[in-house]
Amino acid sequence: MKSIRQVYKIGKGPSSSHTMGPEKAARLFALLCPEAESFEVILYGSLAKTGKGHKTDEAITEALAPRPVKIIFNTDSDIALLHQNTMDFAAFLGDETLLKKRYLSIGGGDIISEGEFSAEEEEVYEQNSFAEIAQYCKSHNIRLSEYVRRMEGEEIFAYLAGIWDAMQQSIMEGLSKTGALQGGLKVERRAQQLFNQRHMDESKSTYQTRVCCSYAFAASEQNADGGRIVTAPTCGSCGVVPAVLKYYKDEHARKDKEILDALAVGGIVGLLVKTNASISGAECGCQAEIGTACAMASAALAELSGMGIDQIEYAAEIAIEHHLGLTCDPIYGLVQIPCIERNAVAAMRAINAVTLANFLTFTRKISLDLIIKTMYDTGRDMNRNYRETSDGGLAKLYKLQT
Repeated sequence: MKSIRQVYKIGKGPSSSHTMGPEKAARLFALLCPEAESFEVILYGSLAKTGKGHKTDEAITEALAPRPVKIIFNTDSDIALLHQNTMDFAAFLGDETLLKKRYLSIGGGDIISEGEFSAEEEEVYEQNSFAEIAQYCKSHNIRLSEYVRRMEGEEIFAYLAGIWDAMQQSIMEGLSKTGALQGGLKVERRAQQLFNQRHMDESKSTYQTRVCCSYAFAASEQNADGGRIVTAPTCGSCGVVPAVLKYYKDEHARKDKEILDALAVGGIVGLLVKTNASISGAECGCQAEIGTACAMASAALAELSGMGIDQIEYAAEIAIEHHLGLTCDPIYGLVQIPCIERNAVAAMRAINAVTLANFLTFTRKISLDLIIKTMYDTGRDMNRNYRETSDGGLAKLYKLQT
């Protein structure tokens, strides 16, 4: 497996696969043909159907500026695609075609050129499954966070420190803002209201729900508005991990070093999903994004709570198992409804998964590796209308009623 840097990336919203990925592809393509006078980009699949809402065209145009670019949204569902986030780039010098290249945006801001293996980063981990990682940790009597340190070196924690700073900043900025989000759906920012609106008879559990969810709303609203966030593992699921960790840091006086260890453990879980399945909503539905984010947050919180490796695995497994089949049907192709609330719900589910794992670890039957494979198979079997096309489910019915 590669580095957990693949899972945690700082960037602008609203979508890692629809904004960050296409922007990256455009910049790479432009480097291949510096003499080009103009470009044409054809978007297919999910990119074509929700690209407007995700600002795909704006990201590509900005990356190729000042040279003109013609962007075509090909929404023909009968075209056979290797991946639902497919883009064809062409460069021109006058009427002459200089170069054509196809890119796939595979989730989390990563891209590959069709037919080529991505060699952007070297392999870092020899182990490629949680079972192998657990065996290594147990045989060397180390925690998962120490495993990350051994494989990636001490410098990974300096990287994670920057990631944690950016996560907290996304929450604080989100809490400071009010008003409607861009995109035309007129969704109001609600993070500040949720944070400040104390219940007159508020219990400890109600306080936890309100504050933790306000953090998830804050980061997710920043993403939806094109703000700076951290993929964890994607833009659309950027609020889950930060919300859980910030709540526990503030309420339980956790040190930053402990938070970084937790991020390292969450990163391993996200990396396992990215390596052995998918974190792309266009490929496997929202179970791949929010389900993975919930598993990452669960594993991170279990590490923060001092749980053993079997408990950490069980917490992450619960999180994915109970997101199986979750569809990706964003209204108008915007990362707003149901995406923002979904981050908050997943944050609370992560906390619940850790509580269950604490009590029931030694009764479990399902491994994390098995549930990751199950999620992938489920996603590939899912009707394409429910894989980030806005052609089915909530997105379809909302359009019909309006």
